[in-house]
Amino acid sequence: MARASRRDRVAAPLAWAAGVAAVALGAGLGELVAAVVSPSSSPVAAIGGALIDLAPPWAKDAAIALFGTGDKAALLTGIAIGMIVLAALAGWLEARVPPWGVVVVAAFGTGGAIIAVTRPGAGALAWLPAVVAGAVGAVALGLLVRMLRPRPAETPAAPAGTESDPQERTGAETRRLVPAHDGVSHPPSAPADPREPAASPPSRRAFFAWAGAATAVGVLAIAIGGLRTTASAGVAAARRALRLPEPRMAASPAPAGAELDLPGLARVVTPNDRFYRIDTALIVPELDPADWRLRIHGMVAHEVELTWDELLALPLQESWTTLTCVSNEVGGDLIGNARWLGYPVRELLARAVPDADADMVLSRSIDGFTASTPLEALTDARDAILAVGMNGEPLPLEHGFPVRMVVPGLYGYVSATKWVVDLEVTRFDRATAYWTTRGWSARGPIKLESRIDVPRRGQGLKAGEVVIAGVAWQQQVGIDAVEVRIDEGEWRPATLAAAISDDTWVQWSMPWAADKGDHVIQCRATSKAGEVQTDEVAPPAPDGATGWHWRTVSVF
Repeated sequence: MARASRRDRVAAPLAWAAGVAAVALGAGLGELVAAVVSPSSSPVAAIGGALIDLAPPWAKDAAIALFGTGDKAALLTGIAIGMIVLAALAGWLEARVPPWGVVVVAAFGTGGAIIAVTRPGAGALAWLPAVVAGAVGAVALGLLVRMLRPRPAETPAAPAGTESDPQERTGAETRRLVPAHDGVSHPPSAPADPREPAASPPSRRAFFAWAGAATAVGVLAIAIGGLRTTASAGVAAARRALRLPEPRMAASPAPAGAELDLPGLARVVTPNDRFYRIDTALIVPELDPADWRLRIHGMVAHEVELTWDELLALPLQESWTTLTCVSNEVGGDLIGNARWLGYPVRELLARAVPDADADMVLSRSIDGFTASTPLEALTDARDAILAVGMNGEPLPLEHGFPVRMVVPGLYGYVSATKWVVDLEVTRFDRATAYWTTRGWSARGPIKLESRIDVPRRGQGLKAGEVVIAGVAWQQQVGIDAVEVRIDEGEWRPATLAAAISDDTWVQWSMPWAADKGDHVIQCRATSKAGEVQTDEVAPPAPDGATGWHWRTVSVF
């Protein structure tokens, strides 16, 4: 591990390029292997999942606040930047103090393999993609850096009858003095070791050709692996071929007048492709319906296991429910409303017969995520279901296909488990869930909130009649009224649209004769239980944000 000699030293930018090219090749082939073996064993996904699990609550809150539903893209971008920096460092180390650069890349692959095999649901070959990435990257780095070093020329054989040791030469040539600029004659300079022939300079053209090829192959492999993972060929095909059964109990259509149809106002029914997504899965789990099983166990008289075919054979029902993420800031968009198809969880729990002193159900996803749901929320009359359909279609892959939980009145982090495979009946004092171990409240009842959608923040308006509009919600309770005030004046009642149900949000609107100038608009809601939305400002953690939503507008 000796430091490279000055003559063999590689310029730092070239060393960085070698590191990035080598790691790109290794990472790309690792991702390609993961796409074949198991997408969840992707080195990037495994490392990203570990970072999500290890991140403190404030970091998760900050990521969601900054990036919203783009939090995963932001994390992947951060991982990519980190890998580039690490790759450049490995290239520099390999050029300066070989073989430490190779060691760093190999260690990175080993670490990724360890993380992958310890992730929930890891398969027997979960270690393979990271090992391939580390091994390929290490070998490629060593070869690329070697290409940048001067290549020693072959030593010519000495002619017969001549001296074999240059140090024994005493001819006039070695004694000749060479005049210098200072007028003094000096002996001619000689190579450090005259027995070594002059080295051939490295070919930068060849290096860039090979480094470029390695990078291109790596990027192409990542793209192919990503397409394979995104397509989830077998599971996506199963979803496309699926025809959901007709509900035994259909949901009532959205009433006339529920949709105000105002530009900029959130639609009363959120399209599937616009529905917010917040979860801990960097790679959407691939769960074939044919392999899906739900196990109900724990503090029960009888364990219950349910297959996909058995679930679809049950009398399914439709219901409208608005889901809300606990990370939703006041005025945020981490909320959506849909028509869900599924089977009541209370009926399955009735088969299992929970113990009298049980008070919680710990639901578990195929990717290891857990949520703590109060038992009474799953056994009372509300429409808490194992959902298989969303707005008339099978669940989208990213929203929990084939089965997820939907529970009105609770924030998603304690109820809306996607890709659900396990329900453990237990107690809050015996088990904790993913987010409660990270400082969030164990129970997450929805708080009363309202939001202004129209006009947009900072929007310029012409003086005269304009419309202020938004949405309000408190699932399981319902909205009785919404009020609006301008510039801290008197509260004025808004007009509510027709509500689909107490489990959904409701649109509201109010006309406003806007005067010229800058104005502040605020709104607050009153629930059917008589509660008035609080003006006390609280952050999302640990149990949901509060405060009045406000917007500033300029009228000209």
